[in-house]
Amino acid sequence: MIGYVTIGSNDIARSCAFFDAAFEPLGYKRTFEGGGWAGYGPGGKKEGLEIYPATPENGQPATLGNGSMLAFKAPSRAAVDAFHAAGIAAGGKDEGAPGVRGESDPPFYGAYVRDPEGNKFCAYFKG
Repeated sequence: MIGYVTIGSNDIARSCAFFDAAFEPLGYKRTFEGGGWAGYGPGGKKEGLEIYPATPENGQPATLGNGSMLAFKAPSRAAVDAFHAAGIAAGGKDEGAPGVRGESDPPFYGAYVRDPEGNKFCAYFKG
């Protein structure tokens, strides 16, 4: 089980604006910000999977991993739609509009965005 994920950022304020908006429909809220870091947890609590946008400790620029993506479970299709819309409105880029992907049962409904740093994220609902 994953305990937390760190996502590189070159502009923590810009990253927080993106994550505040995109994570709200998924129920993730900011738990802290300071010292080049911010934290997000389910319901704003430091329990469960935590997400940390952060400036790299080695002082080098943050870069994205080609082919890397984080996917977040959403409570509904409406939350997937809201994640996608909020992420784009907050400076993200569309990487795949909300919709059913593949032929799984139950259906996989997902949407994809890149944050302002270029990191790719998916929100999905199965059901």
